[in-house]
Amino acid sequence: MIWAFLGFVVLLVILFLGRYFANRNITQYSVAEVHERLKQGDAILLDVRTDSERAAKSIPKSLHIPLHILSQSASDLKKKHEGKEIICYCHAGTRSVGAADLLGKYGIKAASMKGGISAWRPLEKKA
Repeated sequence: MIWAFLGFVVLLVILFLGRYFANRNITQYSVAEVHERLKQGDAILLDVRTDSERAAKSIPKSLHIPLHILSQSASDLKKKHEGKEIICYCHAGTRSVGAADLLGKYGIKAASMKGGISAWRPLEKKA
């Protein structure tokens, strides 16, 4: 019994470390950096949250492809937005890192927005 438990713990540690090392190569932009990338016109903002999360609040002009179907849409996304970086966002910035990693496996330049929609603030218009 103790060996099964220890095996389970070791497996969890391996999975955690694998995810940590895989995701640390993902570019993560601050909200200010995302605003700048969007202003330059060479990036697309992609919401990877669920439909219900999107219905409650979203960032204007962002695309929406829930994470659970993202792999099915990756090749189409690559064709439609070739040459642009896809910046993914979710609620707090965790799922978006996984989404950016997944898109990278399809040859798409992708990044994540730190803090997700929880950190999003529209640009203040200067008077």
